[in-house]
Amino acid sequence: MKRLQIVSLGVFLLLTSGVFQWLNGTEYKPNVLIILVDDLGCGDLSCLGAEDLQTPHIDKLFASGMQLNHFYANSTVCSPSRASLLTGCFPIKVGVPGVIRQNQSDTWGFLNPNALTLPEHFLNNGYKTALIGKWHLGLEHPNLPNNRGFGEFKGFLGDMMDDYWNHLRGGVNWMRHNHHVIEPTGHATDLFADWASDYLRGAKADKSPFLLLLSFNAPHDPVQPPNNFLEKVLQREPNISNRRAKLVAFIEHLDASIGRVLKTLSQNDQDKDTIIVFVSDNGGAFRFGANNGKTRGGKGDHYEGGIRVPMAVAWPKQIKAGSESQNIGLLMDLFPTLCALSGLPIPQSFDGISLMPMLLGKNQVTDERVLFWVRQEGNLRFGGQSYYAARYKDFKILQNSPWEPYQFFNLKEDPYEKSPLKPVGEDYAFLFFQLMEHIQVNSSFIYTRNNF
Repeated sequence: MKRLQIVSLGVFLLLTSGVFQWLNGTEYKPNVLIILVDDLGCGDLSCLGAEDLQTPHIDKLFASGMQLNHFYANSTVCSPSRASLLTGCFPIKVGVPGVIRQNQSDTWGFLNPNALTLPEHFLNNGYKTALIGKWHLGLEHPNLPNNRGFGEFKGFLGDMMDDYWNHLRGGVNWMRHNHHVIEPTGHATDLFADWASDYLRGAKADKSPFLLLLSFNAPHDPVQPPNNFLEKVLQREPNISNRRAKLVAFIEHLDASIGRVLKTLSQNDQDKDTIIVFVSDNGGAFRFGANNGKTRGGKGDHYEGGIRVPMAVAWPKQIKAGSESQNIGLLMDLFPTLCALSGLPIPQSFDGISLMPMLLGKNQVTDERVLFWVRQEGNLRFGGQSYYAARYKDFKILQNSPWEPYQFFNLKEDPYEKSPLKPVGEDYAFLFFQLMEHIQVNSSFIYTRNNF
């Protein structure tokens, strides 16, 4: 009877919290693989309704777990979203309201070196940690990947590559293996997939649980698919525009590369013990032919198309295959969620929440909080100014530049944000004053290197 009670407790913990599996007195911790892609629109997968592209490997991943249909990036551009994913906080709170660049006169953020990061926390709790691919949160100490908790780094420090084949940005080579400059040959998407597969094979031999962030530059511009992928799309889609064909081929090449990584995971028999997250850092860029689904706007906008992103989480036998959720989630929720699923203590400094109950099929309310977005940017369009958005339940206010008035929407009644409401009433006042307070409280958290 006593043994039955112990077994029952173990089953309860496994099914209700996904935390530990007790076998012969040993503690089980799942691996974590986060696949982060760049500028992928929420309509640019075949499983999300795109009819002119084929993404069988990502589609299979979505089908194997839970698809989150109302998941948001924490920003409409790269660096702030990545800061939120890694810290569990609103990006302005950890010092990254805009894009970090190598040109110091046009960089808009400095990640707070004192902020706890996801890889630091996992590393401190018995995990091996690695980043393969794009970093984009700093180009020097103390904000290099190895400084911020990644035991292994192989990839690109900067924002974007001017060419996927030569891997330079403004004539500078930002490719690194840990702190060492490297000069690999080949398309960056292929390189990152190959390096991730190599890491998985090494992790199998090591037998320690791992946290791997696989961060692709694709499909961020420049849109450079290999010729064989472009030729296949042009033959299959005779009526497609050249601009759209290039992006479709680029995404299909990304899908094939992700497929190779997932195949390695399966061949290593690691797939059953691995939580896999797939997500984009912001919406797709219209000027390169992106499809943001049934939303308004794209990258750079605070309309839904700029911040709502494709998202799925898979974990065999824990997260129901083929399930979907309409609950609201954000990138900053991933840190506490992955802690909960992996059985790690959850730090108290998060703005995000754990989505574990939802992922394990339990009822969960996630819209009882005010959500905020900010982007600060330079150049002629913005001049160092910021623009903002906020959402509470179905109500949302937004700007798409610092120079325009706020627009107010009821997303339940107007999901495509076509008809702004008059900026009056209790709901508008509540959101507006919550946003103003958020700006006032957190503006002091914008860091520069001179703060440290």
